[in-house]
Amino acid sequence: MHHRIQSIFLRPGLAAALVLLGYAAHAQTPPPASVETAVAVETRLAPTRWVPGSVVSRDDARIASSAAGRVLEIVEVGTRVGKGERLARLDSSALRLRLEQVRAEAGRAKAQRDLAASQMARFERLAGGQIVAQAQIDEVRATLAGAEQELARTQAVRRGIEHEISETEIRAPFDGIVSERFVQRGEYLTVGAAVAHVVDTTRLEARVRAPLALAAGMAEGQDIEVRLAGRTHSASVRAIVPVGDERTRQFELRVALPGDFALVGSAIDVALPESAGVSSIAVPRDALVLRESQTYVMRVTAHGTAERVVVIPGVVRDELVEVDAGSLNAGDRVVVRGAERLTDGQSVRDMRAG
Repeated sequence: MHHRIQSIFLRPGLAAALVLLGYAAHAQTPPPASVETAVAVETRLAPTRWVPGSVVSRDDARIASSAAGRVLEIVEVGTRVGKGERLARLDSSALRLRLEQVRAEAGRAKAQRDLAASQMARFERLAGGQIVAQAQIDEVRATLAGAEQELARTQAVRRGIEHEISETEIRAPFDGIVSERFVQRGEYLTVGAAVAHVVDTTRLEARVRAPLALAAGMAEGQDIEVRLAGRTHSASVRAIVPVGDERTRQFELRVALPGDFALVGSAIDVALPESAGVSSIAVPRDALVLRESQTYVMRVTAHGTAERVVVIPGVVRDELVEVDAGSLNAGDRVVVRGAERLTDGQSVRDMRAG
């Protein structure tokens, strides 16, 4: 036996042939194909309808004046103001003169009240000795009550005038930007006249009017898609107005938006579900391989090989596609890059997994 093995190694041609056979066997096993995969998920997709809407501010007001007077100051258009900051100032000279007059009247009424109170205290001390009649006490008590009422009246008038003076400084009710002003310096402003238009550009939402047929599938807090300038963004329904318009057969809903989403007045589109949808398996759109005869995905098995699974595409939402495939389950990994080059049983390597 030892002689036979030694004779084999002594024959260089046979050794070279064995080496070539080993390389050939290794060359018959190609390296795994590099692919990218994603996970099939179970979700509830429903067909959607895009309806138009507009970006509006939750705080958008034409600020009116509650006082009358000549305009002395008015804020410039484009100025950003904070809550409580002054938008305009009116001439309050006449009101301040009235205030001085009422303060004098209030001082006189207070002096009369104090005098009546002093007399009342003295009469009450004398009443114990029966020095004064009850009628005199009643008269002084009535005088004191009248003086107190007069003092209260003048104080109320004083507070009213002070309030009118404070109203001559028209202030912003919320943070925002002055988008328009309706009066100029020197003009006379009447009570209730518009002064400026203030818009809060940080609290935005979309105002959408949709067909009543879509109302059943909507709920507050529901996640939806909003499209602006060809780009899609996620948003949620803030409120649904549960009143339909009998003429247009539409209802209104409000969709919350981030403060930097768009300019107020921008036109957008909102995707609203047409039904509640049913639970189904969905895969990324890139996982579908479209052929004339069939559509399929390549599933990665537990052994690291590709397996073709024929599917029927359904509802599409964003990057997910509903598929009808009895053998595809949630959690299965499907190829999203490189599926077109794969064959059944071919070994694969997920590049995302390293």
